[in-house]
Amino acid sequence: MIHVVAGVIRNPKGEILTTLRHDHLHQGGLWEFPGGKLEAGESRLAGLRRELQEELSIDVSTAKPLIQVPHHYEDRSVLLDIWEVSAFSGKPQGVEGQALRWSNVKQLHAEEFPAADRPVLTALQLPDRYLITGKAASNEEFADKLGRVLEQGVRLIQFRAPELEPEPYLQLAAVVVERAHSYGAKVLLNGEPEWVEQVGADGIHLNGHRLKTLSGRPVQEGALISASLHNAEEIERAAEIGVDFAVLSAVLPTQTHPDREPLGWELFSQLLQAAPYPIYALGGVDESHVDQAREMGGQGVAAIRAFWNS
Repeated sequence: MIHVVAGVIRNPKGEILTTLRHDHLHQGGLWEFPGGKLEAGESRLAGLRRELQEELSIDVSTAKPLIQVPHHYEDRSVLLDIWEVSAFSGKPQGVEGQALRWSNVKQLHAEEFPAADRPVLTALQLPDRYLITGKAASNEEFADKLGRVLEQGVRLIQFRAPELEPEPYLQLAAVVVERAHSYGAKVLLNGEPEWVEQVGADGIHLNGHRLKTLSGRPVQEGALISASLHNAEEIERAAEIGVDFAVLSAVLPTQTHPDREPLGWELFSQLLQAAPYPIYALGGVDESHVDQAREMGGQGVAAIRAFWNS
């Protein structure tokens, strides 16, 4: 597998730099995030700095991992190792004669990019924290907890309430969606796929049972799909369904399942190398683990207890 390091570079307006691949190259004529092949014995960050100096004549001073995407084309396999570049010196220019453009993230369209780059577009629009709602004594207490986490900046929510029957679940889901949307947050339902359209949610979260039984994407185009994963087989299955992102657990020991052997960060990172979509670390993690998860190739952390009861 060819290890490619590339950078998401933003200007002061928050626009992202992309470059156009020359027609004679593999995937020529498509836009990409600038970068290139990692050399033998070279660290990932060193390779990123070298490639961006050679391609754009800039010197990277600060960068952090965003996502690693494995992808298999008909003629080659690549591991796309994307970093967010937050500080650099110099003015980007097409040293190799390649065209450059600056775009808002919403102006980046999947069909303009190689297939390996497309999960990066999803990762750029996902936050590094994914809240899974917990229990509350009443709908009023639930609304108070939801308001607090939204005030704290949570912008991605899985509404999970297995204790509720469908009718009260949908009633409360409508409240969650309305409140979350007023903050610009997205809501995925942990329930039946047809409920998404009923309450105006942004997508569906698939538990293990639904992941096993589905034969394809269960919601309309444009809706998000996430899934709960625990092993390599489920990672592969989720890719077949076409999920947009997932949670992988349990990374660390948890209070709810103290006897369960956790994956640990090393195995978490190894499993992610087979996932062509963003994955959050779940289980025993909190906000203090965001950087660790990102360093290991994850999107960030997902949690119930750490966010809902904070």
